[in-house]
Amino acid sequence: MAVMGTVEVRVRRVYETPGADDGKRVLVDRLWPRGLSRQAAALDAWAKDVAPSDGLRRRYGHDPERYADFVRDYRAELREPECREAVERLRELAGGSRLTLLTATRDVARSHVPVLLEALREPS
Repeated sequence: MAVMGTVEVRVRRVYETPGADDGKRVLVDRLWPRGLSRQAAALDAWAKDVAPSDGLRRRYGHDPERYADFVRDYRAELREPECREAVERLRELAGGSRLTLLTATRDVARSHVPVLLEALREPS
């Protein structure tokens, strides 16, 4: 769990049962999770624009040896105007309450989510 200003941000896999204390639930993947209905996901928003581009995602391929390059390239994408605006929309969506970022990624620690959390913590 991370704190963004006064907003608590947690990360969960989208396949986990929604919790009553999740606050705003936002999917931060570019692709819809396989085998999951929109009702079961119980989302408040789907923030595709904060996810890595398709090209970057494919180049990385969840290969641990490529993770450092992935992080560098994803940080560069997050500095682009469209992504900066999407990150700002996430901050606004939280609205001072808890924000739960959801991903279908199995290895959350070596995914885009930790990098996105850093971007959310940075001043806007």
